[in-house]
Amino acid sequence: MSLKIGLVGYQGSGKTTLFQWLTGVPADPSLTHRGQTAVVPLPEPRLEKLAEIYHSKKITPAGLEIVDTPGLSRSHQGNPARLAVIREADCLVLVLAAYNDADPWADYRSLEEDFLLADMEIVSGRIHRIEESLKKPLPKTEKEQLLHEQSVLQHVLKAMESGQPLQESHMTDAERRATRAFRLLTEKPRFLLVNTSDDEPDPQRFVQAAPAQQPCWAVPLDLEWELSQMTAEDREAFEKEMGLQGTDKAHLLRALVEASGQVLFFTVNEREVRAWLLRKGASALDAAAEIHTDMARGFIRADVMQADDLLRMGSEREMKAHHLVRSEHKDYPVQDGDILYIHFNV
Repeated sequence: MSLKIGLVGYQGSGKTTLFQWLTGVPADPSLTHRGQTAVVPLPEPRLEKLAEIYHSKKITPAGLEIVDTPGLSRSHQGNPARLAVIREADCLVLVLAAYNDADPWADYRSLEEDFLLADMEIVSGRIHRIEESLKKPLPKTEKEQLLHEQSVLQHVLKAMESGQPLQESHMTDAERRATRAFRLLTEKPRFLLVNTSDDEPDPQRFVQAAPAQQPCWAVPLDLEWELSQMTAEDREAFEKEMGLQGTDKAHLLRALVEASGQVLFFTVNEREVRAWLLRKGASALDAAAEIHTDMARGFIRADVMQADDLLRMGSEREMKAHHLVRSEHKDYPVQDGDILYIHFNV
């Protein structure tokens, strides 16, 4: 399953340029009003080195599904419908224009308002449907469930109307259950990408001005897209001549994974070396389910080692000799860079 990254921004922000640069896929004008999607492999240099150790026939990187949403209107009109395409996204990249005297932080505040309005529309719509259902004769148990859901959602809506939407980490279990299906935009992780002019002398000033706890990069997207169209030799010559240092796209993709709250783990054998993405804090049992449902159903234990240790030691034999392979139970929280071998009953 690919990690889904939603690109969000106002018309003219450079959002589609970011999509083209990250994916290498040209924008399709016919998808302007519906959004465009492409899957890109997550660069991971350890995969090839692991494949050398195991003489693997196949290398499969983890995938990132990049979704370019329709450009939003600064009037907010029609934006809830445009934002519907990214409700399933795991992380939102807010593309903020910072050229031609544009104010990226005004756009940031306005986007947060758009997310809030879209979520309020979803929650209030559900409350209205509950109210209509309660007007009909219902079994006692069903009526009690609807009344409970109504009470919880009214509390959530009240928080939204005050301008202080509930963050998932601060929500009660009842609130999480009641809102989980809505995939609220205000609960999703954020990554800020400030689109600067090609000749911006101090892009770091935007990063330093970003709201606390919000990952932020400043990138001249038009320039990066143009550079990506050049051959490696032409790009190197151009950057040297202009005194430029391009943005590391692979580093940015990995930063998006981190902002999404995901870790990377590996499975290795002679047939295939593969990278997988898993929610941070998820267990070995969750990892087994990601690989195959049969593994989770018959889970016995997981043999675990760290990829960096294996690359340093050069073989599983050396890993075992240095006691760097351990057996873990189903509740073991998978760490970034773990290599897992799942033992299970068929």
